[in-house]
Amino acid sequence: MPDENQERGFTVVDRRGEEDAPAQPEASKQAEAPAQDKPKAVREMPAIDFSTFVLSLSTSALFHMGLVEDPETGKPAEPNLPIARQTIDTLEMLQEKTRGNLDEEEARLLTGLLYELRMRFVESRKG
Repeated sequence: MPDENQERGFTVVDRRGEEDAPAQPEASKQAEAPAQDKPKAVREMPAIDFSTFVLSLSTSALFHMGLVEDPETGKPAEPNLPIARQTIDTLEMLQEKTRGNLDEEEARLLTGLLYELRMRFVESRKG
């Protein structure tokens, strides 16, 4: 039984195959809370674009290197270098697969983040 103090998640209703399904199911309308009832972090989520996605992955890599505090405890996370390396590899794959399709600012951001993450990864392995 869920704790009453925890926030309520969302409900998924599979309406595939229903021809007369409404555009927005009634259950989802009821599940939506007014903006003032939502936690501050949910209300202020940035728009998702390529730069935000890349920054999110880089923050994840830094977290797994133990360089970013855990938001719940306020203490640095325990380093998990294999996961950090995998996240850096994911960013490298994105760089390769998107070559020639990014605008100048996005390409510069990705190149700079990869350089910084690689340097920090090497430092994390030493210490």
